[in-house]
Amino acid sequence: MATTSYLVTVSGPDRVGCGAELWAALAQVTAAGGTLADVGQITIRGSLVLCADIVVPDHVTVEDVRRALQQRDLERDGLTAEVVRVNPEPQGAGGRLLVTLLAPQVAPAQLQRIFDGIASVGATCERIIHLAKYPVDAYELAVRGCDSDALRAVVAAAAQDVGVDIAVQRAGLHRRAKHLVVMDADSTLLQDEVIDLLAQACQCADEVADITARAMAGELDFAASLRERVALLEGLPESVLDDVRASLRLTPGARTLVRTLLRLGYVPAVVSGGFEEVLAPLLEELGVSLLRANRLEVVEGRLTGRVLGEIVDRAGKARALEAFAAEVGVPLAQTVAVGDGANDIDMISVAGLGIAFNAKPVVREHADTALSVPYLDAVLYFLGISREEIDDEALAPAESA
Repeated sequence: MATTSYLVTVSGPDRVGCGAELWAALAQVTAAGGTLADVGQITIRGSLVLCADIVVPDHVTVEDVRRALQQRDLERDGLTAEVVRVNPEPQGAGGRLLVTLLAPQVAPAQLQRIFDGIASVGATCERIIHLAKYPVDAYELAVRGCDSDALRAVVAAAAQDVGVDIAVQRAGLHRRAKHLVVMDADSTLLQDEVIDLLAQACQCADEVADITARAMAGELDFAASLRERVALLEGLPESVLDDVRASLRLTPGARTLVRTLLRLGYVPAVVSGGFEEVLAPLLEELGVSLLRANRLEVVEGRLTGRVLGEIVDRAGKARALEAFAAEVGVPLAQTVAVGDGANDIDMISVAGLGIAFNAKPVVREHADTALSVPYLDAVLYFLGISREEIDDEALAPAESA
């Protein structure tokens, strides 16, 4: 049977019942073998745009559709309805890609550059969702009609030019499947560097800070530099670990990120070049059960200046992510790694989505995307989770045991 496609667009001041009237009219015109192919709606400040794509037998005309709409008295109180014949969507048009962009405030000029990039590779934007208005402005664009690598290249360049953070991912249900989200601790989950706080306690802060900076910039082997820094802590009383833990500051948004992940069934984890003795109690409080970190040797209540076992370095972080993914039954494509330093590069590279968080340039070069805002819960927007969902989770009562 030959068919025709019509796009019906209802626009104007939103009012109660207009959706029901539209569906009743379209039910009438599709009753003899037609189908509803697609629907889209947006309402901004009480102004409605509601679109329906229908496929009907060739004998159904534009006038037939308009007559059905008139019978339902849809066009009143300022609403208008437009019916146009459209070409059917071509077969093999390609899957959707999702472009997530955020900044302290997204301006029209920034969107122009992103959309110029989308158009330059022959793609179109089919849908825009405003994920968040605070503490950052975040949008998700559904884009169709191009190769993901080509799209990623042009929008990443545009984003860098106009100062927005951006990620390009494949659309699909996998984004709502269980994810493993692995975070670095120092300068990612935490605002602090634990080794620097310990160094302050033993009055060797300048020496340790210098070694830390060189290691995180990729100038020194992490394992060797860690041993060198820990050696400077020899003789510190074990009680200093409790003092340092009490002084730790979580990154803004860290609690919200972990709480939301847990409530949505995702699995948060921490893989750190820091120290288990300091991190484990804090993570237990947050509800994070997966931790891989270094261990300090303590003898007779004092640090010996040595590290126990295999050091969690750059390669060790990647191995830990893979081991955690296997443990919780999540494929690597559904893992997210977030870090800021050179020793996070392997972990970021092996994850399905690698995020450089306020990171050094060498880390950004290896990441799928980068966050330059100071809020760790912005990671959630790259998972398609809106601010409204985050706030709803925050207000929801705790689940019973």
